[in-house]
This record gives sequence, C-alpha cells and structure tokens, in this order.
Amino acid sequence: MDETEFWELVDRAREEADGDPESQSDLLVEWLTGLDPDAVLDFARHFEARLARGFTWDLWGAAGVLLGGVDEDAFDAFRCWLVGQGRDVFEGALHDTDGLAELLADFDPEADGDCEDLGYVADEAYERLTGAPLPDLDLPGRPLEPLGTPLDPADETALAERFPRLWARFRA
Repeated sequence: MDETEFWELVDRAREEADGDPESQSDLLVEWLTGLDPDAVLDFARHFEARLARGFTWDLWGAAGVLLGGVDEDAFDAFRCWLVGQGRDVFEGALHDTDGLAELLADFDPEADGDCEDLGYVADEAYERLTGAPLPDLDLPGRPLEPLGTPLDPADETALAERFPRLWARFRA
C-alpha cells in the first residue's frame, strides 16, 4: 500500500462514516481485514509516520485551542483524529496550523478532536488476520519532545497570540 492508497482508505472511511470517527475506525478495521497482512503493515507504517510528523508544539497548541487544553494522552488522540480527517486537513495543519480555523468546517469539541481508536485500527486488523499482534514496524522512535518552538498548551494568552485565527473562531 502506498501513501495515496492509505489516504484514499482514510478518506473513504470518513465519508462513509459521515465523519463519525468511531464508525470510521470500524470501517477501516473491516476493510483492512480484507487485505493481506503486508498491506496492513503498510497502513500501520503510514499511520505511525503521520503521528510522528504531527508531534509538534504547534499542533499541541491547536489541540489546546480546539479542546480547551489537552494533556499528552489527549494530544495523541487528537493527532489520531487529525490523520482521520484526511490528507488535505492533516497536511494543511502541518503547513499552517492556524489555518485549521478554515480547514475545519464543522468542529464540535464534544464530538471531534479525539479518536484514539484510529490509532489501533491496524493492530486490530492484523490480529484478526494473523492471530498474532502487530509486529514492530521498524520506524524511528518518536522524539522525546514535540518538534518546533516550545509552547505551553495551557497558556491561553500564548495560544491566542500564536493562533489568532483559531482563537478567534473557536475560543473568542
């Protein structure tokens, strides 16, 4: 599975699930179990690589704006959800994090911004297919600290200054 196929699966599942991340996760597990184990490993590598790329101070700050503050576990779930929003939103957020103000048409902090289940899709599909846990993916480890300029995701003044469009749309 190449990167384009990965994003096509993510997008198709989101569309068929009407944006519901839990249903999207279930659909992805179902579809991945129809593939061979190597394709599931490829999916897992693509997903984990995106999570690693999204381990940035800017995205953590954006999650803080959107969700009213997040700890490390909530940030992990946010990044899973963000990958689930598809290539355009994910890549757009990495390129211009404040641009999420325009990229997220309908964001509800009660229903969006959190989907830890997406992070386990490949694990579940691989185990269903093989009866064994997902093996080590041989990917570089996540950095100990997020990438970019440090930011306190709980400092509302700093968040408003760093992400004025997000702040104006979702918190002001």
